[in-house]
Amino acid sequence: MEALRLYLRESWEEFSQRTTWPTWINLQRSTVVVIVASLVFALIVFAMDKGLSTILDFIYSIFA
Repeated sequence: MEALRLYLRESWEEFSQRTTWPTWINLQRSTVVVIVASLVFALIVFAMDKGLSTILDFIYSIFA
């Protein structure tokens, strides 16, 4: 039980005193970068999916 208490105390100390948190501006910038990158990635995946779907539909229509 003492080991658990020590672990929790050290974890809280590291979380509250040793961790360097980003500034509000840096956090906002990072959030915008993540959102934009996610949207770009989603658009690329969407375009690939639609393109391959169209190609496969065309190929299937030839043999059907």
